[in-house]
Amino acid sequence: MALRPLMKLPWSQELQPLQILELLLLLFIPSLIILKLTRSTKKPKNLPPSPPKLPFIGNFHQLGTLPHKSLRALSHKYGPLMLMQLGSSPTVVVSSAEVLEEMIKSHDVVFSSKPKMAVGEKLFYEWSNIGFAPYGEYWRQVRKFCALELLSVKRVQSFNFVREEEADILIKKINHCCQMGKSVNITDLLLIVSNNLISRAALGGKYEGEDNNEGKVAQITRELVAIFGTFCVKDFFPLLGWIDRLTGLQGKINKTSKKLDAFLDQVIHEHLMAKKDDKQSNQEDFVGLLLQAQKDSTFNISLTHNNIKGILVDMFVAGTDTTAITTEWAMAELIRNPRVMKKAQEEIRRVVGKKARVEEDNICQMDFLKCIIKETLRLYPPGPLLTPRECTRDTDVKGYHIPSKTTVFINAWAIQRDPKLWDNPEEFMPERFINSPLDFKGQDFKYIPFGTGRRSCPGMSFASASSELILANLLYWFDWELPGNAKIEDLDMVEAPGIALYKKHPLNLLPKSYLS
Repeated sequence: MALRPLMKLPWSQELQPLQILELLLLLFIPSLIILKLTRSTKKPKNLPPSPPKLPFIGNFHQLGTLPHKSLRALSHKYGPLMLMQLGSSPTVVVSSAEVLEEMIKSHDVVFSSKPKMAVGEKLFYEWSNIGFAPYGEYWRQVRKFCALELLSVKRVQSFNFVREEEADILIKKINHCCQMGKSVNITDLLLIVSNNLISRAALGGKYEGEDNNEGKVAQITRELVAIFGTFCVKDFFPLLGWIDRLTGLQGKINKTSKKLDAFLDQVIHEHLMAKKDDKQSNQEDFVGLLLQAQKDSTFNISLTHNNIKGILVDMFVAGTDTTAITTEWAMAELIRNPRVMKKAQEEIRRVVGKKARVEEDNICQMDFLKCIIKETLRLYPPGPLLTPRECTRDTDVKGYHIPSKTTVFINAWAIQRDPKLWDNPEEFMPERFINSPLDFKGQDFKYIPFGTGRRSCPGMSFASASSELILANLLYWFDWELPGNAKIEDLDMVEAPGIALYKKHPLNLLPKSYLS
């Protein structure tokens, strides 16, 4: 089974966006000349510094295949608060903790809305998910419910048996390969276990797909992620949205939307038709809780079925990515750093002893393991630019004017590697988090893997619990090395092109049983 397409988020090779933009530039040069001649001579306000841009396409050509790296390089030249023009969309990029602190502490409400991406209209059910819902009463009530009911610490702990069972299944698969002396594709295995965790917690069970080895959630998630990573002309050139039909993107959106809708309708119908004897178990998963909230008069906003479906899409797309990406990068760094690997294994094996399984209750005693997860999230935040925000009214940050409707990117990757804030920022050093007060909540603006302010990710507890238990199991049961006598320095650490921080190539490792 090849799950690797899910791990890549290039701006579609089929679409070749820069070629499309270059063609459009040639077609629209005459109108650009007229626009330049008729433009108002009104004195501009003090806008943030901006790199030089091309007509029509603006700064698209400067983004590169790894936008977080390209934007950090540009920020070194133009400053930590930088204005760019992406087509018709003015965009501000924040690349320092100092700028971010002022933005969040003084203007968080102004920057708490989200731009309406074209793919969200159908795939996020008219932006009714938590991640891209406009800031307002609906978003406040839904996020509050998710934080208190779906993703609270108590609720996350209630799924510990699910995580332990899925970890056991993962270890059995690896052990089978171990007995045969085969290497394992860590990337694929982590995607499978992550999808299974989300499927059971959110939907109440594993739903088989067309491929018996892969659940339906994994199949749909793969298609969604591929679409999210495709260049959408309408997002940056609204009047030219018809081009998305010619490139086939709109057709892919429609096809995936129908498949997604039919699947979620099936899940909701099964929950509604469940017998009273099964009601309690159904209420324990996210679908059951959302359906219960739909009938609850104390909930200040009425939830439609489409609202519920939009929230569920958030859960299994974001949940799968975060767990799989974090654990994969952690394993890759541990292979490159045998000293850290040994220290982690000694801690885990001391805490677990000779038990038949690694229990989640053991994790609270594994301080160094938690430091490894934190350091991995520092170096490899799953969403290096977080999710974009939108400025809802004219405001000033650090003396610069930010116009209303400006899109805002926060370069978490750059901030978390800032040499002014971190010692040896490019090195993998989990020890930096020993006795450190830094956590995932985004209160310290130099460490924001899950975002900060009102629009921070509410699923951080679920993601960290999953990553910690899976990594603890991998390190407890097996010793690891590169296959084929490969050298550590030859391990590929290249990132995949796109907006999410995936490894470009699968991580293949050779397991050696620890207890045999």
